[in-house]
Amino acid sequence: MLVLSRQRDETIMIGDEIEITVVDIRGDKVRLGITAPTRIAVHRKEVYEAIRLENEQAARIAGSELPSLNGEILPGPARSRVRARTSGLASQAPQQPLPLNGVRTPRTGEQRRAL
Repeated sequence: MLVLSRQRDETIMIGDEIEITVVDIRGDKVRLGITAPTRIAVHRKEVYEAIRLENEQAARIAGSELPSLNGEILPGPARSRVRARTSGLASQAPQQPLPLNGVRTPRTGEQRRAL
């Protein structure tokens, strides 16, 4: 493991495309800003591990178990609108999109939706 010392507003480069900047230091917490291409996923380690475990569990589902999941997986909003149009319910008002909470993502500048 490489250990580097950085002060506030100093940056570390990983390769040519990833920058890690020390944004703030408060007590025992360090806030880091990460600039990376969108094709590179950036997660906290505990989130990364949870995603990895979920993917492993999903990969282990046997083909014979798939029909039993059919009733548990509900269609998303896009499929709901398609289903409504094909079943004669198109006259109903479409669902309103989730409100934006005004927080912009650091890498892309896109607004995040409220959860």
